[in-house]
Amino acid sequence: MMRDKIREKSYDIDDEYYYSIVRENIKKYRKSKKLTQQELADMTEISREYICDVENANRNKHITIGLLGRIAQALDIDMDKFFKKND
Repeated sequence: MMRDKIREKSYDIDDEYYYSIVRENIKKYRKSKKLTQQELADMTEISREYICDVENANRNKHITIGLLGRIAQALDIDMDKFFKKND
């Protein structure tokens, strides 16, 4: 019975949904710390171009968990905050 309920469940959320939330939050927290993309890049040893690509929805760049952790550490926030949708 439980397996049938699990199979019936449909998920409308996909990877792109979470990438868009993460993208928005990286930019939001970076700006709240008054950091430029270059400053964040220097702090994380990630290129400015990569940070720009991640923040820009039109470029469809995805970020790894490892790089996301480095950004969270540089911004001094818990990584889970990147996954919270802003209303």
